[in-house]
Amino acid sequence: MYSSLLLLAALLATGTLSHSPNSYSFNPLQHLAGTAPPFDPLDPPLGPSPPQGCNVTRAAYLVRHAAIYANDFDYESYIEPFVQKLNNTTVNWSTIPTFSFLSTWQNPITDAEQEMLTRAGKLEATKLGVDIAQRYQSLRTPEKIWTSTAERTVKSAKSLTQGLADNASDIQVVEISEGEEEGANSLTPYGSCPTYSSSAGSDQATTFLNRYAAPIMARFNAESPAFNWTATDVYAISLLCGYETVIRGSSPFCSLDILSPNEWLAFEYTNDIQYFYNTGYGSPVSGAIGFPWVNATMNSLMGDHNNTSNATTDQDLYISFTHRELPPTVIVALGLFNNSAYSGANNINGTMPLNTINHRRAWKSSYFLTFLTNIAIEKMSCDSYGFDAGTYYRVLVNDSPQSLDGCAEGPGESCAQGNMTSWLSQRAEAVGEYGTTCMVDYANSTDVLSIYNS
Repeated sequence: MYSSLLLLAALLATGTLSHSPNSYSFNPLQHLAGTAPPFDPLDPPLGPSPPQGCNVTRAAYLVRHAAIYANDFDYESYIEPFVQKLNNTTVNWSTIPTFSFLSTWQNPITDAEQEMLTRAGKLEATKLGVDIAQRYQSLRTPEKIWTSTAERTVKSAKSLTQGLADNASDIQVVEISEGEEEGANSLTPYGSCPTYSSSAGSDQATTFLNRYAAPIMARFNAESPAFNWTATDVYAISLLCGYETVIRGSSPFCSLDILSPNEWLAFEYTNDIQYFYNTGYGSPVSGAIGFPWVNATMNSLMGDHNNTSNATTDQDLYISFTHRELPPTVIVALGLFNNSAYSGANNINGTMPLNTINHRRAWKSSYFLTFLTNIAIEKMSCDSYGFDAGTYYRVLVNDSPQSLDGCAEGPGESCAQGNMTSWLSQRAEAVGEYGTTCMVDYANSTDVLSIYNS
């Protein structure tokens, strides 16, 4: 007994046994929603490699553009007013420990740089190209990749080709119009959907922002009353944590001495509410906006490899670049990150209360809305123990395999080709047709994304 106590004491002294708050760690950069640098959240932590006995024969990626200096709405609504307030308020920041860095801090964003890729963004897009090339070494380099026409998406696509191909000029970057009357035939179909509102979710998110920011404002105002901190100031410094990091490599605003882990989680939840009602399950049109990409991609992956009538249908890899709005709608079209999927309650809005954080929610935008966030669909040929030999499909979000509700009976929770067609039909019926759901009011619209067919 005495020797056992001595051993326990020795282990505790060396830190071999540890059960204390000192072992806790928290990284704000993984909870910044749409301003988070790329990372793989591994949600769920399923193995990303192809299941035993399976080989990937085709794959498609939908990618959000790489890191930018600032989104114009974020900058004009929050960051710029905060910076102007800093410049117009006399506070001796050097005497305030929490914010002493503000005595010399300079805004990393200029008006001219808004929406432009950062250097890190270009590098990360190139690295993603390398990662895809290494992941699919047996697949042919694509002759085309697609992108919306905004400068940040085009440059992201071109940066990716630098890592994807031995010679980037071998890949044609096809620019797809971001016009407002393209129907579903674009990589920005939300812009052509009259019933989609870019401001949807703002009221709900503001309600929660005002709630969680109140004690933070009180604490900051006690330290620096002359600045008169507001809820939008609190939100601005959280945005700056992400944007300054992707510009300069780090940001003093990310310090846990400024905002606690609980408060960073509240910022994340505010964004989750915004996106939930804007492009998520809280929007009646999101699934219909995202489904055309899902359907067109599956048709391309299912197509005949021997059909060489045009180069596109004979590709092994389909890669497309878009903005932050489209990936969440595709998530909804696929039925992923849905709290209510297994509850039977069919009360999707009840999963995102506005008076408290639902920490057990599935809908976490930091997991699928980072810079360079990507949704992949892989076509696999499998001859695996315990499963019928054949063709299977699986979805990955930022390198994490996802189980499709109602179609996950294959190796690695993949979906057999024989079941995929009927599953797609069920999802199409569940989310609604693009033109009808969007109440399209212009001529020559379409419910089909056909950019991969030419």
